Amino acid sequence: MEHVPPPAEELARLDRELAELDARRAQLLTRRTWLLAALRPPVPTTAPGWNPSGWGAPPGTPAQPWGYVPKQPPAPRGAQNVLLTLGGLLLTVAAVAFTLVSWGSMGIGGRSAVLASVTLGALIAPAVLLRRGLAATAEALAALALVLTLLDVYAVHAVAAPDTDGLGFTAVASAVLAALWAAYGLALGKLRLPLPAAVVLAQWPLLFWAWAAGAPALVVGWALLATAVLDGAIALWGKGAGVRVTACVGGSAMGLSALVVGLALSTTASGPLGAAGPGALLLAAAAAALAGAWRTPKGFARTGGVVAGLAAVAAVGGVPAAALPDGWRVLAYLLCGLALAGVVRAGVPRDAARGVLAASGAVVAGSLAWALPPLAAVLLGPVTLLSDVWAGSPEGFRSALGSTLPWSELAAAPLMLALVAGLLGSAYRWWPSVVRITAPLAAPRAADTGTPGAGAPGAVGAAAPWPGWSGWSGWSGAGSDARRRPSATTLRGAAGAGAVALGWGALMLAGVVLDVPYAVAVAGETALVGVLLALAVRGAGSGRSASAVPVIALVGAVAGAVSVGVLSLASEGASYAVFGALAVLFAGAAVRAGAEVPRAVFAVAAVVWGTVLTGFAGRSLGLAPHESAPLMLLVPALTMLLGARLRRNPVALPVELTGALGALVAVGLAVSDAPFLALVLALCGVMASGAAVRPERRPVAGYLAAALFVLATWVRLAASEVSFPEAYTLPVTVPALVVGVLRRRGDPEASSWTAYGPGLAATLLPSLAVAWTDTDWLRPLLLGVAALVITLLGARYRLQALLLLGGAVLALDGLHELAPYVVQVAGALPRWLPPALAGLLLLVVGATYEQRLRDARRLRDALGRMR
Repeated sequence: MEHVPPPAEELARLDRELAELDARRAQLLTRRTWLLAALRPPVPTTAPGWNPSGWGAPPGTPAQPWGYVPKQPPAPRGAQNVLLTLGGLLLTVAAVAFTLVSWGSMGIGGRSAVLASVTLGALIAPAVLLRRGLAATAEALAALALVLTLLDVYAVHAVAAPDTDGLGFTAVASAVLAALWAAYGLALGKLRLPLPAAVVLAQWPLLFWAWAAGAPALVVGWALLATAVLDGAIALWGKGAGVRVTACVGGSAMGLSALVVGLALSTTASGPLGAAGPGALLLAAAAAALAGAWRTPKGFARTGGVVAGLAAVAAVGGVPAAALPDGWRVLAYLLCGLALAGVVRAGVPRDAARGVLAASGAVVAGSLAWALPPLAAVLLGPVTLLSDVWAGSPEGFRSALGSTLPWSELAAAPLMLALVAGLLGSAYRWWPSVVRITAPLAAPRAADTGTPGAGAPGAVGAAAPWPGWSGWSGWSGAGSDARRRPSATTLRGAAGAGAVALGWGALMLAGVVLDVPYAVAVAGETALVGVLLALAVRGAGSGRSASAVPVIALVGAVAGAVSVGVLSLASEGASYAVFGALAVLFAGAAVRAGAEVPRAVFAVAAVVWGTVLTGFAGRSLGLAPHESAPLMLLVPALTMLLGARLRRNPVALPVELTGALGALVAVGLAVSDAPFLALVLALCGVMASGAAVRPERRPVAGYLAAALFVLATWVRLAASEVSFPEAYTLPVTVPALVVGVLRRRGDPEASSWTAYGPGLAATLLPSLAVAWTDTDWLRPLLLGVAALVITLLGARYRLQALLLLGGAVLALDGLHELAPYVVQVAGALPRWLPPALAGLLLLVVGATYEQRLRDARRLRDALGRMR
């Protein structure tokens, strides 16, 4: 027996353990502080063999207690830098205030002398300070000198050349200051500020010059590009990390600005001649980016390749696009983007070539994204026909969609999809050739891996053998980059899946762009569903489950079937033809499929289409919804028979569940008419009984059949307005109980729910429903007495069904009888009393929660031991 200590003793024990944990934590933190202090400064007297990560102190030092905290090291040089920075800022503010406020109180000679002497002193002082080792002070005075040179330029313009153009003067001044500061920084190589400042000043001369000259936007773009090229050269060959980082940031900003200017001018050009100038700018930017990618590290090389590829597409594609209508311009850019794939054989470095290919993929993806809205309109447009089924066949495909898209301007969309689909299909068909062509981009070179000859042409075959090659990772053992690459099977499957999806979309869009007749559109989409099903069945039967082609074909077939099914709702004949064809196609695919999951999907879809056909039959016969409900049960009955034929086949359960959903639809249709609802429920009970004959379905179908029969009986009695249901239910209950007694005699282990539950429920539950609406006292009294007897019998013979069913009916019957008195008493009580009683009850239950929980467990165990 487990010993449970009193709460006070357990609380004291927890407090002691927590105190010990706190003391141990404080001890460990103190030791950690000492170790950090011992590791931070180098100890010159340390013995050669001492390990600073060890547990003890350095040799030669006295042992320190665990509470020892070493003296803090001297203040780092960061405080000195902060003080020097603040001093430099104060001097700068003073210089600005002198120039702007006190300038007018001095003559021209005094002004020049003061500024010249102060600037000269600020420029000379860093050299002297550097020789004495005061680098931080030298940096602060160099920053002051930079600000003073800017003030000198302002003073020269204000006094010596007040009439000159401000933009032109700024361009010249920034160029002169950039050159002076570059020379100054090179002369004093230990200073880190002058050279980055010179790079910043070098960003503005060409831009301000073009602005001052009133140059057109194209000239401004060339000025930005020239500045970006200069920044790129500095980033490649500049001195110091600060200079290179500054040049890289400036070059990126200027280059991006130049590309934006060129792209805006190219897309708004009035003709090919007008687009030639911006195209030349974009082409020059592409050449500059590619030249930079040729010499930069891996990540920058890929980025440069992406920029070069996108700029080249915008440059070359913008010229023919300017001569094409709006709907065809995207095609010009797509063709240029596809042409970028030729970089594979152009001898471009591997990382840069990968960037160019990424740009090609981005252009293709953007072009395909432009075609997605019309494709979505084709797939979802027929939904508008649901509001008026069988209203009549429309004239053309477009009128059936009800879309307001400018289809005449989207004529290039199907051609684009077909073009990309053809290329992907060719790659899928001749995949070994694609692998051989792209091998130089996948295999690392000697410079990347350190292996001599790894990137040599003769080594490609050894690095990527074919056949027998197992994937991209087999081409290279270069670490994680190789392991992250997808396998050849995955890439080939993606290419094939893309070809299938895009080819299907191209054919769908072609029909609406050409505005084919409605009958042709319906027949064409149905044929496309058949083709996709054939591809899905072929892929599922070949055992290549990893391939994406059958998966995409399966998804496309289901989506296309839904779309063409909704499209066929405009005409009665088209609806029968389409859904009949879909049912046959999917049933045939389910028979021919070799994998379990596709077969189940095909079978379920065939059942759905068959259920829709039965609904069409009821509508054609002019039946009301509740009158067509029994007809809807034809497909569930067939699925039940098919499930009995398939037995334990994995497809049987999905088919039967789909048929059950059709039966649920039939029940929903019959709800508005009680006699038909009773008939439908009874028929559903018959089908459930048929399914219960099979051992694998009996645990669920048996109870379901009993519930359906009882429910059908109740509905039938309610529909007939029977006021004494016992006259109809007792003749069923008595033989059912006799059968239950015989069942228990033959099988004492049989459950009481199976033996007595259906018979008792057939009378007790309808009587309880009538008793709640009966104003007389006789029926509730007789029902209560019968429920009490059944409850006592269940307790005496330990029968769970009798105890629970009789007790529930007795409780509800008693509640019905006591309800008026409860309401009367509740109305007479004060309003505060019910909440108070509820709170008191909760307190009592909470205080005795453990005991109540044990009582509930005992009750559950007792019920569980009953039959």
